[in-house]
This record gives sequence, structure tokens and C-alpha cells, in this order.
Amino acid sequence: MHFLRSFAPWLAYAVLAKEVDWRYSALAGLLVSAVLVVWQRRRRTPWDALVIELSGALFFTLLTVFAFAAPDSPLRHEIVALPSIWLALTAWGSLAVGKPFTLGIARTMIGPEMWDNPLFRRTNAVITAVWASGFTFHAVALSLVHGTVGVIVVEVIGFAVPAVFTIRYPAIVRARALKELS
Repeated sequence: MHFLRSFAPWLAYAVLAKEVDWRYSALAGLLVSAVLVVWQRRRRTPWDALVIELSGALFFTLLTVFAFAAPDSPLRHEIVALPSIWLALTAWGSLAVGKPFTLGIARTMIGPEMWDNPLFRRTNAVITAVWASGFTFHAVALSLVHGTVGVIVVEVIGFAVPAVFTIRYPAIVRARALKELS
């Protein structure tokens, strides 16, 4: 479940985005991103396990610079959907280049003898695709849904479903593989 800490900057931004000026919510996301990347690297977390953190640092750097340069930009009205669009692009992009963002994270939890296993790689491609779909759904749905109940449903589908899938799917794959071996 340590993958959830990767979303801390995004959560900080989302919580503050509706309460404070968008410039300061972007700055908060940037600060949390920077602290998270530094902390993870001090723990010797490999770069490929920090794709979401590094993507967040880049996103919040760009957004903070833009928000302070153009505080009255109409983009400030899209503050809720922008992170999901960025995360979707990050996830889909990692799949397009053949390096699913979950692969680096998963490598920190499993021995090197499995890293080149096609089933391991395929499992991570599927998990990354589920996250990419969740981010895409989240971005699109937030632009269409209004009201607290609708937003809560979108949040659950966009983030909770991929998180639960990430936790459960590897166990299902392992069980199937063991069944095929016996």
C-alpha cells in the first residue's frame, strides 16, 4: 500500500484547491512533491519507482509557475480535472513507451529473478492500464458531474477501484500461475 503515498501531493492539492487560491494549492502540491521525492531518494528508492512522484513534481512546478504568472487565467476553473488529465497522460505514456509506471514500484516488492518474467511485466501493464483508465475516467467525469454525491462517486471509481485492483490483482495472477503449475 506504500504506492498510496505517491498521491500525497495530488491529495494536498485537491484538498486545498477548493479552499484557497489556486496558486497556493499548486505551491502546496509542489512542496509536498519535492519533500516526497527527496525523502524517497534518501531511502534509496530507485528512480523507476518514482514515476508518479517525479511526474507530480514536474506538474506542480509547471502549474505553480503558470498560476503565479497568470493568476486570473481561465485555467484556474479546471483545477480539479487538471491533475487527473496529467496523471492519465503519465500512465498512458508509460504504457506507450513500454515501461508501465507500476513496474518500478513492483520491483521494490519482489526479487530481481522475477523482473524479466513476462507474467510479471504483463501484470504491471494491466495494473497501469487500470490506473490510466481510472485517471481518464476521473478527468472526464469531473468535468461532467456536479454536486457532492456525484463527485464522491467519481472519486471512488477513479481512485479507489484502481487501488483495490492493484492490491488484489497480483494475488489473483499468482494463484492462477500456481494452479497452472500443479
